[in-house]
Amino acid sequence: MTAASTALHAARRGSDLAAAAADTCDLLVVGGGITGTGVALDAASRGLRVTLIEAEDLAFGTSRFSSKLVHGGLRYLATGDVATARESARERHLLMSVIAPHLIRPLGQLLPFAPGVSGRQRGAGAAGMAMGDLLRLQARTSGKVLPGPHPVGTARALRLFPALNPRGLRGGMVTYDGQLSDDAALVVAVARTAAGLGARILTRVRAERLHADGATATDMLTGERIEIRARAVVNATGVWAATLDDGLTLRPSRGTHIVLDAADLGRPTAALTIPLEGSISRYVFALPQRGGRVIVGLTDVDAPGPIPSVAEPTEAEIAFLLETLNRLLAVPLARDRVRGAFAGLRPLVDTGAAETADVSRRHLVRTSTSGVVSVLGGKLTTYRRMAEDAVDLAVRQRGLRAGPSSTASLRLIDDPAPIGPQDAVVEGAPLSRAAIEHAVRFQGALTAADVLDRRTRVGLVPDERARAFTAVEQIVAETVADLR
Repeated sequence: MTAASTALHAARRGSDLAAAAADTCDLLVVGGGITGTGVALDAASRGLRVTLIEAEDLAFGTSRFSSKLVHGGLRYLATGDVATARESARERHLLMSVIAPHLIRPLGQLLPFAPGVSGRQRGAGAAGMAMGDLLRLQARTSGKVLPGPHPVGTARALRLFPALNPRGLRGGMVTYDGQLSDDAALVVAVARTAAGLGARILTRVRAERLHADGATATDMLTGERIEIRARAVVNATGVWAATLDDGLTLRPSRGTHIVLDAADLGRPTAALTIPLEGSISRYVFALPQRGGRVIVGLTDVDAPGPIPSVAEPTEAEIAFLLETLNRLLAVPLARDRVRGAFAGLRPLVDTGAAETADVSRRHLVRTSTSGVVSVLGGKLTTYRRMAEDAVDLAVRQRGLRAGPSSTASLRLIDDPAPIGPQDAVVEGAPLSRAAIEHAVRFQGALTAADVLDRRTRVGLVPDERARAFTAVEQIVAETVADLR
């Protein structure tokens, strides 16, 4: 694939939209998150003609609000869901070894043996790490790709996470998982790889009604109504899936993170694993990120009612995360040290469980009475398997000519940082003109919000976003105009 064949931009959107309205594709995918782009890639790699439509932008919904971990399902072992844990470990292996090693690095996760972490929690945590390592070995993930767990002494624990309270600290256990450079970047890479195989990736196109032979949609930039014809349709809209299929019953769960400055925590090089009081299966994590940030999360709270465009964290959730972290710090952080907060909604299938934390993360693929295939639940780590299952069902259901999935051995495109002047466009916001232009010319960004919130993630810190917005808006407009 070439940079030109995978490039997503306004001019390509225009020509692909006209083509989508004029012919019949093999598969229409609705939803531009990690699941929808994964479905588009799986189908395109089988030689199917694919159109994907997304009402907003790539990674607009839940996909950009994850903990940015590609994990082996340690928590699922604690709840007895061995099948999901095994699937997660296998998919993590494929992502880190074959599909996207350029987007993922191993991240140490420290379980401190400190006051506030009970003997039962220490024992359960160490046992879980050992069981998780067995899954790593079963998945054939080498120690060079992902090291195994090991104990560390007090001095080493403090070097890994300097803000820990040394009083009563007795070292800890370290295990490793995969960490994405960015979750939204993974979605864009999957979409661009699909585009390189011929898929039409159309953002700002909203599905109004789905049926077995296509969809009625609206171009959100012009207001024009469009009929898109297809031989099969997959609904991959996540928490919005039930708005297009009233036969689905979802139970959205809100997961909230807070954003801190890494400097306030001594610039940790490993994540901190904090068991919730009284629990051996639920944790809060403090996760170092690129750009000198640490995100702390996450919550698991029922989110009934209408689905918002973007979920909002509550003050109670922010306080809970900060208080949980502060239990283990030498110097507790005040509320004013929180630089930002974000929340995503998990598209859980309603199983009648008492709490959303008890709802299985196993994905569900089903065909509605209308003939549309819907894919629900699951985790970011298992997106590839979810996509494979959805395309398998669509192929069987609609009699499409397609071979087996090949995405287990298909590497995603590499999208290195753009070469060019790296001076920040606004003081205090880590964003260059070259990065903005690259987002518009190659990554499908059409607006300043696309650049700030889903290509560079400056938007995770609201005051930096506000300072940069006007300058970014001007550069985006100039670049879009140049493409046309």
